[in-house]
Amino acid sequence: MKFSSLPLSKEMLHNLGEIGYKEMTAVQEQSLPFILDGKDVIAEAKTGSGKTAAFGIGLLSKLKVKKFRVQSLVLCPTRELADQVAKELRLLARATHNVKVLTLCGGSAFGPQLGSLEHGAHIIVGTPGRILKHLKKETLSLEDLEILVLDEADRMLDMGFKEEIDEVLLFCKKRKQTLLFSATYTDEIMQVSKTLQHEAVSVKTVSTEKRNNIIERFYESSDAKKLEILINIFSNFKPQNVIVFTNTKIQAKELAENLQKQKIDALAIHGELEQYERNDVLVQFSNKSCPILVATDVAARGLDIKELSMVVNYDLPHQTETYTHRIGRTGRAGKDGLAFTLFSSYEIENIEEYKDETRLFEDALDLKRVNGFEMKPQYITLVIEGGKKDKVRAGDILGALTGDAGLKGSSIGKIDIYERQSYVAIESKLIDEAHEKLNRGKIKNKKFSVWVL
Repeated sequence: MKFSSLPLSKEMLHNLGEIGYKEMTAVQEQSLPFILDGKDVIAEAKTGSGKTAAFGIGLLSKLKVKKFRVQSLVLCPTRELADQVAKELRLLARATHNVKVLTLCGGSAFGPQLGSLEHGAHIIVGTPGRILKHLKKETLSLEDLEILVLDEADRMLDMGFKEEIDEVLLFCKKRKQTLLFSATYTDEIMQVSKTLQHEAVSVKTVSTEKRNNIIERFYESSDAKKLEILINIFSNFKPQNVIVFTNTKIQAKELAENLQKQKIDALAIHGELEQYERNDVLVQFSNKSCPILVATDVAARGLDIKELSMVVNYDLPHQTETYTHRIGRTGRAGKDGLAFTLFSSYEIENIEEYKDETRLFEDALDLKRVNGFEMKPQYITLVIEGGKKDKVRAGDILGALTGDAGLKGSSIGKIDIYERQSYVAIESKLIDEAHEKLNRGKIKNKKFSVWVL
């Protein structure tokens, strides 16, 4: 079904066409008519289903741009998801001039956020804790709020944000449109919907969405052999990038260190990292400066890697729902995905519920042993001590590298620009040359400190 079948402005339809949105996804087709009609909606949709565009088109269509007040609030469980949502909203808003989307998340300095709020905003995207802090300090007002969105509501509850969400609601007027998006419909989610929403329309698209094309393999392993089997999996299937899931923070950290000792480039992401460390890890994984990310479930939530070759369950998840969510990150957008799960002999009873005609239970001894196998990154990341606050843009960095530094555009990967820092992926063999030339040169006629991450 085409977007033109909806009551959208010509400008919005033109912009959707420009950014490649031709046909609606299942969640968009089923929820957008109700969202545009002002109804409360509770939608069950998995990551990558197009849910951000579903609520984004809805709230932008209702926005009164000349009224420079906060009219929409999107609550997200993590900073990474908030950044991702804000980015897509800005893309969708290109058809409308002067729409200001502001992110307010923990892990960022409070002061600069105050400055941004003083200049006003139409749409706020943020994490519950930081939003609540601004509301309590009266630096944010929701008295003109028309639409509230809870994105990945199930994960916000999993992460313990229920109290903060309840408190945020005390600052909102009672009559507003509330949109709730969740990967699962748990009893707790239904209770939240009952409390927050009025006659909500229920949209379930999970069963109608095309299943990711994933080959699932299971191997029994003792704890002593797990690392060896994991490396054999990598050497046999040669993935471009992998997320390896562990059940605890300690395991994530130790596994990444053990892989590094085996000349396999890996980084860990877990709850004990400072926000700047978390950013460094995620940037390197997403820009192909590190092929292996070892993660816990909570730490990986909100992470959206569009092309992920492989997922490995180094530890058997405690729930089958967690397994589904983990492996759903690979095999997207028509690409084939690989999912591997290691389980021990004392988990045999638990493994029974995973057995079906599509999953392959194989002998780890059948994996070829490849001596001297290594996994090195395609790129290495340069950090530039200048960002949005310094009005540094991706084009400025690209220009400095391809101009005075003399690099080819094909040697430069993803560029990420944050408030005070920028990250640029450079082809590994050229990292020293790029670092030296950029350190001696200038960006926008200014000298910036540059270092290798």
